Amino acid sequence: MCLIVFAWQVVPGAPLVAAANRDEFYDRPAVPAGRWPEHPHVYAGRDLRGGGSWMGITDESAGGKFAALTNIRSPLDRRTDAPTRGALVADYLLGTMSAPEYIASIAPTAGDYNGFNLVLGDRESLYWFSNRADGDERNGKALAPGIYGISNGLLDSPWPKVVRTKAQFASLLCQGAPEDAYFEMLADTTRAPDMRLPDTGIEIGLERVLSAVCIETPGYGTRTSTVVKVYADAPAELHERLLQ
Repeated sequence: MCLIVFAWQVVPGAPLVAAANRDEFYDRPAVPAGRWPEHPHVYAGRDLRGGGSWMGITDESAGGKFAALTNIRSPLDRRTDAPTRGALVADYLLGTMSAPEYIASIAPTAGDYNGFNLVLGDRESLYWFSNRADGDERNGKALAPGIYGISNGLLDSPWPKVVRTKAQFASLLCQGAPEDAYFEMLADTTRAPDMRLPDTGIEIGLERVLSAVCIETPGYGTRTSTVVKVYADAPAELHERLLQ
């Protein structure tokens, strides 16, 4: 994922509502979200090159888990020999650890990976963990009720696409908007003005392109949009739309 906005313990009856876009090279093979044949309790997309996933849920029988990943854009410290970050999502969904247990298990070797954000939890609790966080947040953060956003920076970094989408997301939640409205929000191709662009170490032209909620370029862009709802008294739902 390269953009995720989510409401935690804000909507009555739905502890978690999330909307996300996955941006990737078009030629990177992947399987759309669905049940994994060898692990049918997992419902997630699948990366066929590196393995793992970017977002998924599990059945109630497996704890009703939720996991999502975004990469942190930092070209100066990117390593080509780093392990695949998608495995962090898959291993959590496939395992039996709680979110804090899982974070504690991966924290000692988290620096081996290129930069990432993880959002992990279930209907009872939700955590954010990043291997680029500082201070007390280096060991993960239990999230209080609220609306959050992550792109390719840290949690709630005020990038234009994060600020804009969080505001629109909050409005849709207040309206009780239909699911189509969330997918329309995720399809926004508006680019941010130069004065508001983050400086992530790439040239300004590419920074402009990547500032859109929905990215469109000849070889790279938004490939899927996803809406997830984790209910208090019903199975979670994950709905995905393929763009490329």
